[in-house]
Amino acid sequence: MTTIRQDDFIDSMADALQFISYYHPLDYIQAVHRAWEMEQNPAAKDAMAQILINSRMCAQGHRPICQDTGIVTVFLKIGMNVRWDATLSVADMVNEGVRRAYLNPDNVLRASILEDPAGARRNTKDNTPAVIHMEVVPGDTVDVQVAAKGGGSENKSKLVMLNPSDSIVDWVVETIPTMGAGWCPPGMLGIGIGGTAEKAAVLAKEALMDPVDIQELRQRGPSSRIEELRLEIMDEVNKLGIGAQGLGGLTTVVDVKIKDYPTHAASLPVAMIPNCAATRHAHFVLDGSGPALQTPPSIDDWPDITWEVGEDVRRVNLDTVSREEMAQWKPGETLLLSGKMLTGRDAAHKKIRELIDSGEGLPPEGHDRQGRARPDRYRGDQEAQGDLPHGGGRCGLPGVQGHHAGQGRGFSRAGDGGHLRVRGQGHAGYRRSRRQRRVRAPDRPGYLESENRRRSHHADPVSETFYWHDYETFGTDPSRDRPVQFAGLRTDPELNVIGKPLVVFAAPARDVLPHPEACLVTGITPQQALREGVTEAEFIRRVHA
Repeated sequence: MTTIRQDDFIDSMADALQFISYYHPLDYIQAVHRAWEMEQNPAAKDAMAQILINSRMCAQGHRPICQDTGIVTVFLKIGMNVRWDATLSVADMVNEGVRRAYLNPDNVLRASILEDPAGARRNTKDNTPAVIHMEVVPGDTVDVQVAAKGGGSENKSKLVMLNPSDSIVDWVVETIPTMGAGWCPPGMLGIGIGGTAEKAAVLAKEALMDPVDIQELRQRGPSSRIEELRLEIMDEVNKLGIGAQGLGGLTTVVDVKIKDYPTHAASLPVAMIPNCAATRHAHFVLDGSGPALQTPPSIDDWPDITWEVGEDVRRVNLDTVSREEMAQWKPGETLLLSGKMLTGRDAAHKKIRELIDSGEGLPPEGHDRQGRARPDRYRGDQEAQGDLPHGGGRCGLPGVQGHHAGQGRGFSRAGDGGHLRVRGQGHAGYRRSRRQRRVRAPDRPGYLESENRRRSHHADPVSETFYWHDYETFGTDPSRDRPVQFAGLRTDPELNVIGKPLVVFAAPARDVLPHPEACLVTGITPQQALREGVTEAEFIRRVHA
């Protein structure tokens, strides 16, 4: 009988989570490198080069490959002959390992987990609890698979109950475009088939723990229907041309993983969960001999590539940039930034609180406190480490990329006519559109009402609130965009929710042809808008109510 000590389990868990925060799995790096070598699309090739370079830098500096350091998911297979030398439960030991990893002073990881998710949504401060799947199996070891899953890709998960005669490949190919590019490809697809609805979802998540090996499968040929499906789905998905970071190109996924389970004769449950470019998972086995620590790879295992500045670039000095310059930025351009850039979301929240408490208030839209125009982009809230700056690029992409389409997100403050926005997922093309649309002007609907609210709130600082909002359209031209969705949530300065959130869709008129790129990035289809939407007049009324 094997004895597993509590400290060995916790130390192994904490070590694995720190390890995967800055080391990509080498099989993923090799797959992206192969895709980079084959890629013909300059924008997609550039995006993959940045992923690979950023990955190498993170491995060298032991810093997170993405500012979203994920929700921890653990699969445990506990041998029936295992004896525990522990005072904590297995779940508590897992969470203690998570706690130690995310609060490690040498590499503090972002705490993203909120308790009371349908209510107050309070941060637990240490990224606990983990999502734990436990299974008791024959044997005398404890087998552990651990992953840190980012919210962007997790939010694109899909589940469907197909008819037994339906095509799984067709469903996947139809569904992938609705997921947009917010899951940060190139990545992997985990697909679970069979069982019940919840079993299919667990199978899909567990499938993502397997190594990238589809090239080996392609060379030897499939030996089962599941292996045939892997190849078929990968080929069909890559034919869609979504590409790295949604920029088009040859590679959207580097592998497709499938696990199946017997199901009811009347059912065909299928779950699909994508993994983003920040693929993070590790495996270890405890056999009673002590902690099972990860072995660092050699930095020589990373491809030694360089990123060359192409012709389609624009140099931007953040200390002098104007709104007129920003209006000239084009979708697809790469922005080379210099000057000072604030990147910490938590640091921004702290400053906002200080400005409100001091009575100074927030600066006008699009400007800093000195009145200078500023571009804004959310870059994460990772704590500064030593003399290094806050945060990191979304999904390991340094700098600001001007992509072809995206989403606008932000918040406005009641008591000031403008908006101060914190950016989430999406791309710069839509951000410019949203920025232009959000500028209040006297001829805009609701201006006078907003101005009256602004004056009344200005006279009563106690009534200061924030209105967090997300506005989507069916186009890419800011002068002609038609609205499709608005979501808003009001909070007080302490970020406590006030009232009910607003989510409203606008049904497209018969003379509106939605732009395919808008549907691809937002994930909102014309069918959904027609089904759930109201007329534009009613849409505007609800937004300004």
